[in-house]
Amino acid sequence: MTTDAHPGPLRLLVFGAALREESTNARLASLVAGILTDAGATVDLAAMREFDMPLYDGDLETAHGLPDGALALRDRLEWCDAFVLASPEYNASVPGVVKNAIDWVSRVRPQPFKTKHALLVSASPSLVGGNRGLWALRVPLEHLGTRVYPDMFSLAAAHKGFTEDGQLADAGLQQRLGETVRAFLHLVEADARYVCLQRRWYEFPGDRTEAPVTQRAED
Repeated sequence: MTTDAHPGPLRLLVFGAALREESTNARLASLVAGILTDAGATVDLAAMREFDMPLYDGDLETAHGLPDGALALRDRLEWCDAFVLASPEYNASVPGVVKNAIDWVSRVRPQPFKTKHALLVSASPSLVGGNRGLWALRVPLEHLGTRVYPDMFSLAAAHKGFTEDGQLADAGLQQRLGETVRAFLHLVEADARYVCLQRRWYEFPGDRTEAPVTQRAED
């Protein structure tokens, strides 16, 4: 029988997807990183400013290849077992800089989003907490084969949602965030460590129900 395939701590990339330095999504990403670290994971906390890249242009790609920022993000994704994306909401949808990064990185072969688990979180001053943007963000990620965790977390009125020490001001929301993050981590652990278990999540077009229990479609 196949033994555990992943010794050592789970590796999580936590990615604050806003450009603004004092973004509430950066604060939310930092909070999630702390929860994951306390749960025993190894965390790589990243910010969008670390991955500078131009607007996607096929002619630019043909002439110069992928930009350094896209390749750097690819490297961080390949390192991790799963990632958490803290994304703002712009006009009820995905910020252009986030979609642009996904578009560039999706050009890498092998494509690094495929079969990664992802948790989406958001913070916004609005009453819906950026949740509409997360629903829009699921579309390109799931299209690329990312296994986006069904539960998402959105912090409304985020401009007054944090305490001075970086926790959530609402104790109930702090508890729910912790429960969501830890439940996601348990799913990642099951997938990374116990590959002998039969997979029954056939949600994406590339998956095949007749495949061997440990096989995934990669094409």
